[in-house]
Amino acid sequence: MTPFERRVLTIVSRIPPGRVATYGDVAKLAGKPRAARAVGNILREADRPGLPYHRVIAAGGRLGGYTSLALKRSLLAAEGLTVVPGRVVGFAQRRWPASALEASFGGVPPKRPSAAKADK
Repeated sequence: MTPFERRVLTIVSRIPPGRVATYGDVAKLAGKPRAARAVGNILREADRPGLPYHRVIAAGGRLGGYTSLALKRSLLAAEGLTVVPGRVVGFAQRRWPASALEASFGGVPPKRPSAAKADK
């Protein structure tokens, strides 16, 4: 597992119940702000019981890809979120603020020079 993959899984594990973060939020906190798609791939490949995958959604409050959107909807609803077809209602209010994410994770890790080149 790469350091980036470990950071992604750690960040996702800290999203509290009833809140959501976007794939882009997680990518930024993990040190690669342009790697939202990679975050989705990491979550799809990870086999971590108890990891709140369902709390990571697409930009704008859309549910995004998930093995079962019905399951994702029901898990989010069980945490008090209102979900209409394809999106979270009140996304801005339910989004786990970047400041909370950063505080929880200890700040955004600095990029290595080689990682910055790879992002371009």
